[in-house]
Amino acid sequence: MKKIALLVGILLLAISLFGCANNDADVSQTELEGEVIVYHAGSLTIPFENVEKAFEEKYPNIDVIRTPGGSRAVTRKIVEFEDKVDVLASADYAVIDTLMIPDYANWNALFAQNSMVIMYSDDSRYSNDITSENWYEILLKEDVNYGHSEPNADPCGYRSLLTMQLAEKHYKIEGLYDGLIEVRKDKNIRPKSVELIAMLETRALDYAFEYESVAMQHQLLNPELKYIKLPDEINLSSIEFKDFYSQASVELSGSEPGTTITRTAAPIVYSLTMPTTGKNEELALLFLEFLFDRDQGMKILSESGQPVLDKITIFGEENFPESLKNVVK
Repeated sequence: MKKIALLVGILLLAISLFGCANNDADVSQTELEGEVIVYHAGSLTIPFENVEKAFEEKYPNIDVIRTPGGSRAVTRKIVEFEDKVDVLASADYAVIDTLMIPDYANWNALFAQNSMVIMYSDDSRYSNDITSENWYEILLKEDVNYGHSEPNADPCGYRSLLTMQLAEKHYKIEGLYDGLIEVRKDKNIRPKSVELIAMLETRALDYAFEYESVAMQHQLLNPELKYIKLPDEINLSSIEFKDFYSQASVELSGSEPGTTITRTAAPIVYSLTMPTTGKNEELALLFLEFLFDRDQGMKILSESGQPVLDKITIFGEENFPESLKNVVK
């Protein structure tokens, strides 16, 4: 009996110690506090807002500070001014590859995708006539105002130009691209693509090039907003047409004043990284563990109208944080 009592005592002690260890782990997680500084593409505003809300509910002592903007514009704040940023998410994986690596980051995680569409409202001129095949005829009309974001600040801007170039090749209409550029008004080129939505709602604009995810998200908020899908041959959504896309390119300003880079059309893929300027590595990793989790952050992105990749691809995998490797798998 004494032996049995001794064994029971040891077992109870082990259970108690194990429980304390787990409680300590839980407490250490919930007691983490501080700020996570996140710069992200404007098109990720609504999805990341929802991720932030869920993350802060789980970790109430951690504050996610988000700054949305054109991907190239927010990236330049890190490269040129060394802003203290813990997580950077771009609407174009090449922005991180060309502007951040190797000096300001050493890995790049591709996690989401998108396509180009044309947004309009019920009050837009010819809103009852526009289709996915005649859209360029509508945009060319003298009484129509259309716009897109600034190519040197926002990937959606140069993707708008690439879409128009591909349209000329797809529809086999010589001079179509130049014609669309000629009728476009400079005042309708805005730093961020999401700024164009307010112009649609106030009737200052008839049509705007946007990402499909942004169009879906804002249509839920305002049913008067509409959008047309463009053919896969020009909307930059399909891996199948990546060779056709590569026929279009634009010149953009480089990372150094006076320099330029050539951006060739490719399927739209979003990516993120942890800049080396960040100050809150532990909290940033916790945020990314949540974001990459298929049942948490990735699910929230998808439900918020942001399509996610079935498989997360890592460039610079040898530098990718160990704590995130099991999550992305």
